[in-house]
Amino acid sequence: MGIIKKYREYLPVTKKTPIISLNEGNTPLIRAEYIEKLIGGNVEVYLKHEGLNPTASFKDRGMTLAVSKAVENASNAVMCASTGNTSASASAYAARAKIKCVVLIPKDAIALGKLAQALIHGAQVIAVKGNFDECLNLARVITDKYPITLVNSLNPHRIEGQKTGAFEICDSLGSAPDYHAIPVGNAGNITAYWKGYKEYKEKGKIDTLPKMIGFQAEGASPIVKGHIVKNPKTVATAIKIGNPASWKKAEAARDESGGLIGVVTDREILAAYKLLASKEGVFVEPASAASVAGVLKQAKKGYFKRGKLRIVCVLTGHGLKDPNRAIASVKKPKVVVGKLQAIVREIGF
Repeated sequence: MGIIKKYREYLPVTKKTPIISLNEGNTPLIRAEYIEKLIGGNVEVYLKHEGLNPTASFKDRGMTLAVSKAVENASNAVMCASTGNTSASASAYAARAKIKCVVLIPKDAIALGKLAQALIHGAQVIAVKGNFDECLNLARVITDKYPITLVNSLNPHRIEGQKTGAFEICDSLGSAPDYHAIPVGNAGNITAYWKGYKEYKEKGKIDTLPKMIGFQAEGASPIVKGHIVKNPKTVATAIKIGNPASWKKAEAARDESGGLIGVVTDREILAAYKLLASKEGVFVEPASAASVAGVLKQAKKGYFKRGKLRIVCVLTGHGLKDPNRAIASVKKPKVVVGKLQAIVREIGF
């Protein structure tokens, strides 16, 4: 039914708010039994597969609310800076709302699947000679001066929508997990989930709060390093951000929950990316695998307490967002003659 209808009482909407929805949310919480065996002990690991949202990423949760409120406020256009997923989501919801969408992307730094989405939905896509942070600064200036609504996570309605992921996890498990692992790029999502958990506890829906454990790519880890990274580098393009918009709020989520924000290397990200696909049957984009890579890394360090515990890893986007990376990560199909014997021999019989 969409997150606004399902969680209306927790969201800043009124009877006058038009609901622009693609029936986002209600994504599955998948038990990760192979990963549990790697960690060992009495641990349950769940994968919150946000890649199964309408535009194949978690951004849809926040975008349904951001665009609905934009329309309520008589805005005829929305704008975002994006490494890909935000542009795909904003363009889809703008198309649904019949309003204009303008997207600023870093030139040659967006995965093909995401660019295709923005273009096919009819967004005006402008490639900027610069990185994401420069695109976002331009978008902020433009939306301050002209009648266009900014729909990046600086828009508070984005955070409000994204917090519903925490509600769904608690509704599914019957309580909050012990640990909530999540990739950290612009840091809006860790902020949103922590807000959702706190609100559910305040309403008496859960009794405890999880430790928030976020993970940045090593080459794009400004929060861990404590300073802006001017030229972030990582294969995980969705978290390739050197100056997160929600930096301070992410640190607050970490500190208030007693969690951590750590780093994972590109090698660790790609190993988790392949493991998820080959062992759990879940295909995600590289940035999504940062949460699992981080959990496996922390487990090796003995970070997790002993005894029964539950860990939820958020997988932020589908693997088809970045098909080139997938193809580059595996063996190419072998070509054989179209004969029965040749194929059977290749199979190993």
